Amino acid sequence: MVLSWYPPGLANDNGEPSESLVAFILDAAHRYAIKVAFHIQPYQGRDDNTVHNNVKYILGKYGMHEAFYRYKTSTGCSLPLFYIYDSYLTPPEAWANLLTPSGSHSLRNTPYDAVFIALLVEDRHQQDILSAGYDGLYTYFASNGFSYGSSHHNWKAIKAFCDANNLLFIPSVGPGYIDTSIRPWNHHNTRHRVNGKYYETALQAALLVRPEIVSITSFNDWHEGTQIEKAVPKKTVTRLYLDYSPHQPDMYLELTRKWAEHYSKEKEEWLM
Repeated sequence: MVLSWYPPGLANDNGEPSESLVAFILDAAHRYAIKVAFHIQPYQGRDDNTVHNNVKYILGKYGMHEAFYRYKTSTGCSLPLFYIYDSYLTPPEAWANLLTPSGSHSLRNTPYDAVFIALLVEDRHQQDILSAGYDGLYTYFASNGFSYGSSHHNWKAIKAFCDANNLLFIPSVGPGYIDTSIRPWNHHNTRHRVNGKYYETALQAALLVRPEIVSITSFNDWHEGTQIEKAVPKKTVTRLYLDYSPHQPDMYLELTRKWAEHYSKEKEEWLM
């Protein structure tokens, strides 16, 4: 599980600080044998210096927890993995101070080294991500076609770029997308679930490029319609939350299980 994270005392415009919940989340995850990675969100003043402090804070406070996720690299090292949302907001030259071995306050080859994953939105961001010293990139958005990175038909080319430059490519999939209850102008990015077909098409597109990791973009706050947990319909004065009729409430969990098992088998075949 990848947890959206803000530094202590900070939050997005619509929420409250949640750092105090992280320890409880890690404890709960451990009870179910789930590992937790961190998705560092943009906040006012975020730059390479503050992210340096964020990484030290997270590893110092949670790095020894049994539920803390570590990724086994091709060299056999087990390193923390951080997703950096909206990484393009900071210039690649600044990230290079943090993420390249010769950077002015580099984390490389220190106890705080990790696998850092940047967000790919536009085509031109690929070269920026490479020069910044990132270890890989992810596409995040659940709406196919919303951005260059989230467009399934671009994934083959992105994977080729990553392979040529020793970067991880992490395509992001989602079960559908609809956020018009909070962004009434955004109808053109709605992607209907089509009784699970949209989700399966995205998963199939991801597996076609043989990625090391696939991420599922799914919010538990529901306002973008990306939930995969059990659902029943609910109508309020301003919103209608749909269920998965005519299918069972756990339909998307079962689809996730099916494709996770399929992915595991395919990865075994790729390695043979």
